[in-house]
Amino acid sequence: MIPVSNPRPMPRNLLVAPLVAAALALLGGLQAKAEEAGTLLLRHGGGAPVAAPLLAADAAITVSGPTARATITQAFRNTTSDWVEGTYLFPLPEDAAVDAMRLVVGDRVIVADIRERGAARRDYEAARAEGKAAALVEQQRPNLFTNAVANIGPGETVLVQIQYQQGVRRSGDTYSLRLPTVAAPRYNPAPPAVQEVATGRPAPDPVPDRDAITAPVLDPARHAPVNPLTLSIDLKAGFSLGRVESATHAITIDAPSERERRIALRDGATAADRDFELTWTQAPGTSPGLGLFRERVAGADAVLAVVTPPVAAAQAASQAASLPRDVIFVIDNSGSMGGTSIRQAKASLLVGLDRLRPGDRFNVIRFDDTMETVFPDLVAADETHLAQAKSFVGGLEARGGTEMLAPLKAALRDADPEETGRVRQVVFLTDGAIGDEGRIFSAIAEARGRTRLFMVGIGSAPNGHLMRHAAELGRGTVTLIGSVDQVADRMRELLAKLESPVVTDLAATFSEPAEATPTALPDLYRGEPVTIAARMREAKGTLTLTGRIGGRPWRTVLDLSQAEDGAGIGKVWARARIGEAETARITGRLTPEAADAAILRLALDHGLTTRLTSLVAIDATPRRPAGARLARTDLPLNLPAGWDFEAVFGTDQPRAPAPAPILRKAALAPAATGSIALPQTATDFEARLMLGAVLLGLALLVRGRRAAR
Repeated sequence: MIPVSNPRPMPRNLLVAPLVAAALALLGGLQAKAEEAGTLLLRHGGGAPVAAPLLAADAAITVSGPTARATITQAFRNTTSDWVEGTYLFPLPEDAAVDAMRLVVGDRVIVADIRERGAARRDYEAARAEGKAAALVEQQRPNLFTNAVANIGPGETVLVQIQYQQGVRRSGDTYSLRLPTVAAPRYNPAPPAVQEVATGRPAPDPVPDRDAITAPVLDPARHAPVNPLTLSIDLKAGFSLGRVESATHAITIDAPSERERRIALRDGATAADRDFELTWTQAPGTSPGLGLFRERVAGADAVLAVVTPPVAAAQAASQAASLPRDVIFVIDNSGSMGGTSIRQAKASLLVGLDRLRPGDRFNVIRFDDTMETVFPDLVAADETHLAQAKSFVGGLEARGGTEMLAPLKAALRDADPEETGRVRQVVFLTDGAIGDEGRIFSAIAEARGRTRLFMVGIGSAPNGHLMRHAAELGRGTVTLIGSVDQVADRMRELLAKLESPVVTDLAATFSEPAEATPTALPDLYRGEPVTIAARMREAKGTLTLTGRIGGRPWRTVLDLSQAEDGAGIGKVWARARIGEAETARITGRLTPEAADAAILRLALDHGLTTRLTSLVAIDATPRRPAGARLARTDLPLNLPAGWDFEAVFGTDQPRAPAPAPILRKAALAPAATGSIALPQTATDFEARLMLGAVLLGLALLVRGRRAAR
């Protein structure tokens, strides 16, 4: 007996029907345009070619002070005469607390349940076999998910709506929100061919779930962008706003009040091929708020504190205590860094070399599927050595695979771990396009010693999970650089942090019992806030923060009764606790069994999607006729903007094989069959733009019905 979600007929169907009809018509228009140049056919599992379903998405985000609530609506259109199952690999922010999903089929809304991952998968597969409409959202990485939708009827459109909560990031006076839109191809090291001596069994696969994080990628030289996205943001910052801007997309901004902005894409719709980033600041002359928020959830208070140590104290300490540094720069020149990414990385590294000071020492390591160091060991940052390093960097080209583990270990290897008169730092420049993140995290936890690891994310779609978790384990920071125009400013900000002393020995003390996260506070660099989430019976008493800035004591006391009301803080707290349990498993502070038990309990209690839990929606009534074939296909993805397709996947010309597999390009049906004649520059932008408006209406309508219930 399969447990099913209760299907809820959508009220006021007259409102839904026109929007669904419009989506059908517009998706049909996209199909017609594609058919003018041939149908895009993909192979699945080596079987016969299957026409890829069309997909369009809308993102509606509401920012409320320190948190954001996002609703992602995905529309799947089956353009064939077959019944279809489509699987879509998509990214979300690495700290997204995914807690809701709805499947809309015709005038029916099926609400998903959160279940243990294995049970959710079994229920979904049983429903698929029985011909029922079903959807399954699984986490493959904290920032990478799959959405499988079964039994989409011939010519039918179904909608899947996913919701999540996340925290707003702050650095200095700037607040930011980032939405990844494309899952970048990831390099997956090949399984070892050797056997373990002790057991006689094959060595473990470094990426055991490689198939789950693999999707076909379209060559932009042969096919126009797919998967159009529309986006709207209601920014309620909680203070008078100054600058509001996006460095990644052209936007329009409406200002209903001094404290609110409404943001949309200027062109209405965009191809899902790069991260969207929004930043904002307080209006000049506005004093910052307390940075303390609370939410009453299930008989308890969730509290969020975001506190930045005083800048003046950090600057004074910086002048008083500045030790010489040993800096190891590591640059990724693998194939995924081709195109604009390698230019950004090289320019960033050159800026870093120019900021070295007399007395500093340095080295440079480059890697693809091989690695090379400029010098045998650390050398003085003098004119001769810097010239040699700059010449080396200038000659780098992107090629090959992304074997990150060996250069990381080389950079962390410390010949003098007891040295206290010098600061040891690693600056790691990469797009993070790998599938073996677990090995990287374990290596950092084991070998970090006194070294600080600073991650510089390069390109239009960096792996945020790798960047932030590596920096967290390495007690450093993350800097994201999406274009050459951002290199100077963002590297200057990063290098100012490297040159400033950290805020050390941080501790948080609640006067009343509280479950706080993180349990051990990280060191901070100038301009960075300390963020603490806690759950307590009632938000009362005080929170005391203490630490040292450049050797000088620092202390502040927050009155919890002064906390402002916030939204979604309970979900943010639970997601942070889950992340902390994952870190404890990697570092050995918790056994795998204890970590999994803690994660599962938190996920089920708070309804969150994790590597152990999934969201599944199943209709009650079978709809696919008995005996009707179900075709299966993975939806194709765009190549991230600025990437070089041939540098990642190679060419169709005979060449030496790659040393290890990279994610697959779209396995298109041979052109000789007449099934594909793809345009070089075809575009259906106006239709996609109109479709975005329709999807937005659908998203708002379904969201409104949720609120009404």
